[in-house]
Amino acid sequence: MDLWENISLAVSGLLANKMRALLTMLGIIIGIAAVIAIMTLGNSVTNTVTNTMAEMGGNNIVVQLSLKEDVNSFELTDDDLISDEMLEQMNEVYSNEVVAVSVDEGIGSGQVKDGRKYANVTIYGVNGGYQIANNVKMMTGRYISETDREKVSNVAVVSNKTSKAIFGTEFGALGQEIKVHRGEEILAYTVVGIYEHEDNPMMAMMGGMQAEADRPTDLYIPISTAQRINDSDLGYTYVTIVTDSNVDSISFAMTLQNFFETFYRRNPVFTVYVMSMKSVVEQMTTIMGTMQLAIAVIAGISLLVGGIGVMNIMLVSITERTREIGTRKALGATNASIRMQFIVEAVIICLVGGVIGIILGVIGGMLGANLLGAPATPSVGSVIFAMGFSMAIGVFFGYYPANKAAKMDPIEALRYE
Repeated sequence: MDLWENISLAVSGLLANKMRALLTMLGIIIGIAAVIAIMTLGNSVTNTVTNTMAEMGGNNIVVQLSLKEDVNSFELTDDDLISDEMLEQMNEVYSNEVVAVSVDEGIGSGQVKDGRKYANVTIYGVNGGYQIANNVKMMTGRYISETDREKVSNVAVVSNKTSKAIFGTEFGALGQEIKVHRGEEILAYTVVGIYEHEDNPMMAMMGGMQAEADRPTDLYIPISTAQRINDSDLGYTYVTIVTDSNVDSISFAMTLQNFFETFYRRNPVFTVYVMSMKSVVEQMTTIMGTMQLAIAVIAGISLLVGGIGVMNIMLVSITERTREIGTRKALGATNASIRMQFIVEAVIICLVGGVIGIILGVIGGMLGANLLGAPATPSVGSVIFAMGFSMAIGVFFGYYPANKAAKMDPIEALRYE
């Protein structure tokens, strides 16, 4: 009996016992669907997180203050902060490697208001390097400049979303004065530029219950203006350094670690910690991939249960068809052909269950990703793996029953009632 005849017999057997076949497949369907859904959802979230972090600056290096070991209490002073003088020296020494230095200081949230019109904003004091470090895309006007910082100017850069909410058009705010309400305080700024607001998928996932129109966008003012409002020290607890695209940011981070540590050797409380965003992205990808694999393995346990179900139903099927097996062997069927017939039947059961599971898994994974606001990215590799694994289960759990059928004595089989 050739392969196609075995497949035809297997399909006929499944169609003759549809409900039993479906119940047999159920474990395989659930297992494959769970694995595919988890892999699809995991890939979508992982890609969203890593892409978002990469867009924030794959070549960015963060330098931040860090407490030295065995320090439990401290009082932050001007001398502890990362100063402009340190950054100027760094720019001089590493002028070929450093593209920009970004500093910022938040002053909280507020509302831009004009009568009944409003737009929620989060206010940041920044320098010109912030635009490069955070990939702020200008639509019209200009960004915060060094001159704005030196003059402590009351100027602002707002999003096109804020402009449209207050002035009716995406470019209407340019050159206009806006009033930002922070509780009882009202801050007035002249808009010198409008940037393109892009919804952050990570923020959308975390703040999904908030209406899109009420989600705040960033409003940028000169950092010196923010420091005046906060009455804060002239220094920074952290800075972001943008490296040239040809520079290995992970290696350069170690160089900067050594550079900045020279300023803190005599500081009894603080040192600095330097990290590359590229290394953070790699670590995040590794961690999320490990978690995804672990969850998929747990879900895959149901495949083992499904395989045992296949073996059980095949043993029942062989018992029911004992006389048929005896007749075939009496007519000259070899042990190999009998064995192949039942292995093919087990593989067909697992294969059909696998296909159904893949379809359900992809649909479930895409629905889950869409609910989280992440682009759905079904894993082709996981689909191929699932198909191969379901066939392997059919062979593995189908071999024992098939071998038992092949070794039957034809006389005893024909006498079976």
